Amino acid sequence: MDWNLRTCSRKGHVTYAPDESRLRERLEAGTPLGDAWRCLRCGSYVLGDPHGSGPADDAPVLLRGKALRSAFVLRLLAIERWVRGVVLVLLAVGVFELRSTQVSLKQVFDRDLRSLRPFFNQIHFNVSDSATVSSIEKTLHAKSSTLTLIGIAVLVYGLLQIAEGIGLWSLKRWGEYVAVVGTTIFIPLEVYEITEKASWLKVVVLLINVAAVVYLLLSKRLFGIRGGHAAYEASLHEASLLEVEASAGSQRQS
Repeated sequence: MDWNLRTCSRKGHVTYAPDESRLRERLEAGTPLGDAWRCLRCGSYVLGDPHGSGPADDAPVLLRGKALRSAFVLRLLAIERWVRGVVLVLLAVGVFELRSTQVSLKQVFDRDLRSLRPFFNQIHFNVSDSATVSSIEKTLHAKSSTLTLIGIAVLVYGLLQIAEGIGLWSLKRWGEYVAVVGTTIFIPLEVYEITEKASWLKVVVLLINVAAVVYLLLSKRLFGIRGGHAAYEASLHEASLLEVEASAGSQRQS
């Protein structure tokens, strides 16, 4: 897939007329239909006036090639974070409702359990040994203060996931930092859950989170890795078509 063309097909081409005559000649072409300017993102020539003009240093720095692929990956992570965040927020709401109606829920649970015992006996299912039933009983017997703390913790984590998604989708550097820190903090908990009771879903989620942290650290040069933010911005600038044209022109003169 040509990510540059794919992005231009959705967002449109971006052309620029630099003041430097040498670069201007390399980005402009005459056609029977009029002047055409080379797109800074995909390199295609586009008829019509350029979208901007001025010194080459003021040309827009666009995401191209690997940077576009990186943006696609980050937005996939953002969607995953939003889904997880919404689920956690709904779970927190459920915990708060459980705290406020704990007594009535306990009564309903006991009533329904007694009415279902004959059915469980018919299928030889021992309700007392059910891990699911035991978990429900423990939750219903939990103190109101305990449920409040659980609800607050789940709600904060859910909102953190939503904030991560916003930052990642908008390609903001703070979102990348929040995603790395927030994900790393909970990796030990995920490992603990796997050691307690392993499942393929838990393993897949752990691998995705570890891969996401490593990817963000290396590709975005966070926390000073591989030169840090300055090196990352320089890599974006060097990848712009205008810089490529300038480099090519310098090599030709040499």
